[in-house]
Amino acid sequence: MAPAVKSPGPHPSEPGDHGPRRYHAPQRAQAAAQTKARIREAASALFVEHGYVATTIRDIASAAGVGERTVYAAFPGKADLFRHVLDVATVGDEQPVAVAGRPEIQQAFSQADPRTAVSQTIDYTVALFERAGDLIMVTVQAADADPDMRAAADAGSHATRQLWRTLTQGLHDAGALRPGLTAQTAADILYALASPHTHQLLRRHCRWTTQRYRTWLTRAVTQELLADTQGSDPPGPQRRPKTKRAGPR
Repeated sequence: MAPAVKSPGPHPSEPGDHGPRRYHAPQRAQAAAQTKARIREAASALFVEHGYVATTIRDIASAAGVGERTVYAAFPGKADLFRHVLDVATVGDEQPVAVAGRPEIQQAFSQADPRTAVSQTIDYTVALFERAGDLIMVTVQAADADPDMRAAADAGSHATRQLWRTLTQGLHDAGALRPGLTAQTAADILYALASPHTHQLLRRHCRWTTQRYRTWLTRAVTQELLADTQGSDPPGPQRRPKTKRAGPR
């Protein structure tokens, strides 16, 4: 009987061998992620500075230090790139979880105290506007000139109105809204107050600080929506009452 012959394993260059490649794959993935981040950061800055219509893929590639083919390899077109930039700025990461599904929002909406629910929601909203407010305004400003921007602006508006209606319906069901205020009207008021347009006016045009804007927005929403809150301050650290100093005897 002829001796058994051990079949040779795959050549290192053949697809069956994954040894060396498993060491290089993470490095390639990391390099691709870094390139994608550079493209995203460059695109974000150019979209905000020059607008969507005036910004080209060539401009973005040049600012990111990559070739145009590299940009197109990651994103089929400018609209796809803008959507990616806006989505990441909106939620703060690349996870495919919308604002309504974020733990911070779900926690805020589940608060038993309506003032805490409003305060936590505004905290999240302000942070969102600080990341994405300028990009959201790009969609608004270019909506009449570009159908992709019109679609993005409409989608963002619809999602925001749904989010606010969810919050105000919960407040209404808990009996926390001002007397006579419906959940829909409360959502409309919130849609106007906590809008990227107002954020743009106060933060960019009037040069308000983030803290000043957050404090104003929290107080305005609390007073406009909630019962028995006229003249009250938003929840925060307890203030010690001022004591009058005794004069010299």
